[in-house]
Amino acid sequence: MTKKQILALVAAVLALTLENGCGYTLAGRGTFLPAYIHRIGIPLFGNSSSVFDLDRIVTERVRSEFIGRGKYTIVTDSTGVDALLTGTITSVVLTPVAFNPAQQATRYALIMSAAVEFKDMQANKVLWSNPSMQYREEFALDPTNALDTTTFLGQNQNAEQRMANEFARSLVSAILEAF
Repeated sequence: MTKKQILALVAAVLALTLENGCGYTLAGRGTFLPAYIHRIGIPLFGNSSSVFDLDRIVTERVRSEFIGRGKYTIVTDSTGVDALLTGTITSVVLTPVAFNPAQQATRYALIMSAAVEFKDMQANKVLWSNPSMQYREEFALDPTNALDTTTFLGQNQNAEQRMANEFARSLVSAILEAF
C-alpha cells in the first residue's frame, strides 16, 4: 500500500467512527425530566439564616447553572411555568476546624443547609426534594492576620461565593440526573 492509500484508509475509518459515534456522552448533561419541561421558574430562595444576601447569591448561581445546561428557559416567576424550583436556606453555621499553637482559629468551615423542592407544575407532582440539603466550604486564615476582621470577612465572603457555586452545581445535577 502506498502512503496515499494508507492515509485514505485512515481517513475513511475515522470518518465512519465519527459518523456512528461511540455511544458515550458527557456526564452531567443528561436529564430525567419529562420532555415537556422547558420553562422553569426559580423565584428568590428564602433565607432563614442570619447571613445577609446569601439567598440572592445562591438563587443567582442556581439559575446560572440551569441556564448553562442550555435546554431550559429560566424565569423568576412561579406562575406560567412547566416546573418550579423553590428553596429556603435554613441555616448557615461557621465553625473553627483548625487552630494554631496559641489556640487561635486558623481554618473555618462554613456549612449551609437548605430545603429545596422541584415540582412538575403540569402534573402537580414533586419530582425531587431534599428538606436538608447541606453544603460545606472551608477557608483558611493567614496566621499573621488571624485577628484582622477585614481579612476574616474577605475570606468568609469568598467561601460563601464558592459554596453557592458548588451548591448550585450539586443541586442542578441532582435534579436533572435523578440522584
